[in-house]
Amino acid sequence: MKTYSIEEQRRIDSVIRTCKICFVGMIDEQGDPYVLPMNFGYDGDAVYIHSASSGKSIRALEKNPKVCITFCTNPELVWQHPDVACSYRMKAESVICNGIALFESDFFEKEKALNLIMRQYTGRDFSYSIPAVNNVQVWKIAIESVAAKEFGVKPDKGRATVRP
Repeated sequence: MKTYSIEEQRRIDSVIRTCKICFVGMIDEQGDPYVLPMNFGYDGDAVYIHSASSGKSIRALEKNPKVCITFCTNPELVWQHPDVACSYRMKAESVICNGIALFESDFFEKEKALNLIMRQYTGRDFSYSIPAVNNVQVWKIAIESVAAKEFGVKPDKGRATVRP
């Protein structure tokens, strides 16, 4: 089985939009890795997340706003031979993004971000009360770098980039 790089932006966008959650990695206040599964919205340039206005993740990001976000499509068990254990592998696509988390404070930008998040799951916009918007923390993570892979694929002569 092979792993292939995904370079086309439309495929990267498709992987991200297919996912129901993302995993956001950061460094906590003690300097330890801290990863959270989160709901998200995506506009092609940034990932938007919402949370409570305080807590461990907020304190961590105030100290160090660098984050790594991972997306992975639903994995599928594949194999080359059903009786050879080492021929089994999970087949899926993944995207890893790095960026800086900024907390959005503008009411209308928060509302736009919340609708972007809701469109990810429902395909539509909502109306929000003033307290609902004011009491939520919205994170905007502008994507600074991205790496995407398709893994667990049988070798194919038509693929351009092969990674062992």
